[in-house]
Amino acid sequence: MDVSGDRRHQRKNRTAQENGDIGPLAADDDLDPWTAWAYKPRTITFLLVGACFLIWASGALDPQSSSSGDVVTSVKRGIWGMIAVFLAYCLLQAPSTILIRPHPAIWRVVHGMAVIYLVALTFLLFQNRDDARQFMKFLHPDLGIELPERSYGADCRIYMPENPTNRFKNVYDTLFDEFVLAHIFGWWGKAIMFRNQPLLWVLSIGFELMELTFRHMLPNFNECWWDSIVLDILICNWFGIWAGMHTVRYFDGKTYEWVGISRQPNIMGKVKRTLGQFTPAQWDKDEWLVLWWVIAIPTIREYNSYLQDRKPVKKVGAFCWLSVAICIVELLICIKFGHGLFPQSMPMWLVIFWTSIGAALVIFLIVWSWQLHRTLREKQQ
Repeated sequence: MDVSGDRRHQRKNRTAQENGDIGPLAADDDLDPWTAWAYKPRTITFLLVGACFLIWASGALDPQSSSSGDVVTSVKRGIWGMIAVFLAYCLLQAPSTILIRPHPAIWRVVHGMAVIYLVALTFLLFQNRDDARQFMKFLHPDLGIELPERSYGADCRIYMPENPTNRFKNVYDTLFDEFVLAHIFGWWGKAIMFRNQPLLWVLSIGFELMELTFRHMLPNFNECWWDSIVLDILICNWFGIWAGMHTVRYFDGKTYEWVGISRQPNIMGKVKRTLGQFTPAQWDKDEWLVLWWVIAIPTIREYNSYLQDRKPVKKVGAFCWLSVAICIVELLICIKFGHGLFPQSMPMWLVIFWTSIGAALVIFLIVWSWQLHRTLREKQQ
């Protein structure tokens, strides 16, 4: 009996399954007996259970009880019923994604949630700003209410001698602010998504630069230097990145090696790869939404697999396409609804700073591409 051969075959099947080359049902021998039942299709059973749930929730057998509520309540229940039916369909019938842990059905539901989110954003895009706010209040009564803004950079003194009760009041108030935990847990989640420490540090510093750039629009972005550099980058973001990478390693998760520039076949590919390296920064957010997090996990995995693929003809995965589409619609909503909300213009020194950075980047790419092209031509001669 070739035990080593069987083990190699099992490892090969497991690797292929994790890479998305085969479906979960093709590797039944590798499944744990306690969880093997979860990988067997039970579409008819779920259909009957779902039909019973619809009968109960809609009041189909008791029309008098369902008609007693107001129109708003009926519409809200109908919308949630539509969402539930669509997600149930995705759970059972949608195509599986590249991720299979903890179960492919979970990521099929996440795919359905992303589609619903994209469709809802498209609906909002066709409304005006006031109507969109009222529509959001139908989903949750706390939405549509303007939140108070707080400036963290009004007084940047670390030591306050005139305050006898607490001479380090500024530091104390900043340390016990809710955004400290938001930074830690946010970068813990980002580390689980990107799984590459150098890239995470680039995004961490880049996000603080974005706060500096747009602090004239939002007072929350106005921070002291020690708050932005020491507390955010060196303490909170570092601890979140460290905890996230350790979480990935603890569960034997795959770390991502992003495709290097030198592996691109031509000059344009190298330039596109250089610019594409900074693409994930566009998905970064100050407040981490759970929906975006679960969407971004398979998105980053598909994007990494797309970069690693050596096939001449390839396409991005479904989650990548959905994420780009959602970002486009979100950007259009921000542009449409943002007219007149931020009358203060960007400071001239920031305009000069980013213009200089952009010009330097373009000059660098031109010189680097020219030198690379000359080197390749000399090797061919």
